[in-house]
Amino acid sequence: MKIHGSVAFVTGANRGLGEHFVRALFDAGAAKVYAGSRDPAKVTVPDAIPVAVDITDHESVRAAADQAQDVTLLINNAGSTTRADVLAADLDAFRMEFETHVIGTLAMSRAFAPVLGRNAGGAIVNVLSVLSWVSIPASSGYAAAKSAEWSVTNALRLALTEQGTQVTALHVSYMETDMAASVTAPKADPAAVARATLDGVEAGLHEVLADDASKRVQAALAQGPEALYPQLTGHPALI
Repeated sequence: MKIHGSVAFVTGANRGLGEHFVRALFDAGAAKVYAGSRDPAKVTVPDAIPVAVDITDHESVRAAADQAQDVTLLINNAGSTTRADVLAADLDAFRMEFETHVIGTLAMSRAFAPVLGRNAGGAIVNVLSVLSWVSIPASSGYAAAKSAEWSVTNALRLALTEQGTQVTALHVSYMETDMAASVTAPKADPAAVARATLDGVEAGLHEVLADDASKRVQAALAQGPEALYPQLTGHPALI
């Protein structure tokens, strides 16, 4: 998959990492970038084509796919967090997390899979999280949804192999975006994350680990709960 000359569709493209993806795509020579947003008037990147899309509204998703029949690269970036904790949050907050990150990502991928197939296969990028692999009580709804989105991403990768569509997952911890504005922990530069992800797509990577936190957590996966959650034995948490 080559970024130069590609036609991309980015969801959640009006701010944060999504906006940086749009800019990075143009910098890398993309021929056209559709910038998806619930409010297309908020898309500000010059030359981007604003498209109204709400990934939790299946009719909106279908309409976006109908409009963008030349897409060769889909970047499923749109997301949000309710900061639903594991014990006290309303269960509707958990449902919203799953509707957005799991069902919304799946709906976009299903709608664009035939488009990509007709355009020589192309690629899908799903923006996941380090919380795909490890949970924290204060954002357990988000973590649970991202974990499920990781599973869906793996299934899509297998299902789309025959038509030649590459599926790349991005794992990253906190970034310098509005979503993490109140976080005091180290944060990655979203512009650098976007560039690294596109480099990973061109390299044919199945997963891009964009920061040290994601690399630490992935390495701990095979070692069991005590490695993933060192706080259980009185040690500092991984993230």
